[in-house]
Amino acid sequence: MTPQDRVRDAYARLARGERPEAWITLRAEEDVLADAAALEQRLAAGERLPLAGSLLAVKDNIDVAGLATTAACPEYAYLPERSAPAVQRLVDAGALVLGKTNLDQFATGLVGTRSPYGAVRDVRDPARVSGGSSSGSAVVVALGIADLALGTDTAGSGRVPAAYQGVVGVKPTRGLVPTDGVVPACRSFDCVTVFARTLTAARQAMSIMSEPAGRPWPADAPLAAPPAPVVAVPDRDELVGMSAPWLDAFEQAAQTLVKAGARLRPIRLAPFLAAAKLLYGGGFVAERYAAVGAFLDGRPATADPTVAGIITAARDVPAHVLVADTERLERLREQAMAEWGDADALLLPTAPVHPTIAQVAADPVGVNALVGTYTNFCNLFDLAAVAVPAGQVEGGHFGVQVIARGFADAVAADVAALILEEPAPVPPTGGLPLLVIGAHLTGQPLNEQLTSAGGRCAAQVRTAPEYRLYALPTQPPKPGLVRVGSGGDSIDGEIWLLPPAALGRLLAALPEPMTLGKVRLADGSLVTGFLCESAATEDAPDITEHGGWRSYLAS
Repeated sequence: MTPQDRVRDAYARLARGERPEAWITLRAEEDVLADAAALEQRLAAGERLPLAGSLLAVKDNIDVAGLATTAACPEYAYLPERSAPAVQRLVDAGALVLGKTNLDQFATGLVGTRSPYGAVRDVRDPARVSGGSSSGSAVVVALGIADLALGTDTAGSGRVPAAYQGVVGVKPTRGLVPTDGVVPACRSFDCVTVFARTLTAARQAMSIMSEPAGRPWPADAPLAAPPAPVVAVPDRDELVGMSAPWLDAFEQAAQTLVKAGARLRPIRLAPFLAAAKLLYGGGFVAERYAAVGAFLDGRPATADPTVAGIITAARDVPAHVLVADTERLERLREQAMAEWGDADALLLPTAPVHPTIAQVAADPVGVNALVGTYTNFCNLFDLAAVAVPAGQVEGGHFGVQVIARGFADAVAADVAALILEEPAPVPPTGGLPLLVIGAHLTGQPLNEQLTSAGGRCAAQVRTAPEYRLYALPTQPPKPGLVRVGSGGDSIDGEIWLLPPAALGRLLAALPEPMTLGKVRLADGSLVTGFLCESAATEDAPDITEHGGWRSYLAS
């Protein structure tokens, strides 16, 4: 389908009334069609737009130029002149904005019912909640109306609705995606998140939104999970609030990881769960009052009573309570990371239950707190997470979340791909490319030096036809690549992306006669790669005719 065809199809479905409560503002169809036509002209002119024609929905606490931002409170509405960077980067990459989606008011809630625009219902069972606060965004992706949707996640709002709606929700490390143009809920812990029906689509959008990163990447941030990741998984009796079928579904997800080669080890959740209670039950809720408390003190007519009660109650939180909770959080984080140990990731249920709308109405605060049992601590501990579907339980979809350390977003995505039994998602940005042609190739003896450093194989390539390859008398055996200009040939290799610090360590430890230098690829580009001092090849067999190290070994 062309972008214009895709737009027409979406609006035809919207005209049939598929979950209208998921939207707060829809753009006029002719306006989106005009954007699609302009997009098609850009494509015809040869522009490369990775998201060309993708339909985008935006949670209505994130600014889109020319569309009112309400945060699900009509009296709060304002008209932004420019889009939030997260939105603008996706639009620049070819996405077409359909409109703004419903949410728990001021992004305060995990249920999707706290809105004067109506409760957003579950796609499969309208008696159940859709999950919040990014309720509308998850629903329109699950329906297939939007390809991508933006949400926010402070306590789990980008993960819980993903679990309930059977889609993928990616919550990045705090600050990687700029939060400019986002109505704050709890400014220190807010994240912009993305929903999609596949992990690859979600990661692609997240990569676009986080480049350049709002928060600098550490030089040693891993770009991939190791081949056999260690995943911390709580025992059955550590998981509170879950019925037997939900516990069974979680254990099945863990066993999927084992079948994919992961190694599981147990973990105690006590410090994680204790920290989760601090987000709403302590001094940190004062940040919610700082964001919109003064507005709610004016008693706007459309303020949700539960939301207003939570936020205005924080008006009188003493400063010493916030200081004490900050210190307590740091102690709990130290305990939690000690429990985490050498694990590459942590596997948890996304939510322990899927409540009905009636259950939430009967106990709005208590049910909401239960829903956030396994998500509330994540941003407090500065962790990254990916929520993915993991089967069916009574009442609908079951989902799990893969959690990784801050800046290990790629690790979380790779482990999540194992659960989905999908190929690893697109390589992330931020790595430095390295051409390997011998013992560091995938499956070769020194490849572990790359995988243990968080490296990722990005592509199979060939060099330009200006190199000779020699079998060196080293242990383990290695080839030596020498540029000769005329009389050379193309040699097979792999491009690996490495954290900058890992590439520096590799260079510092490189033994003679190996060197790193610029190597020309078959497409004419130059990349850093393994080379060899020409003097070391004088008595070494010339193996260029084999076209690569693997072919030579096979011969």
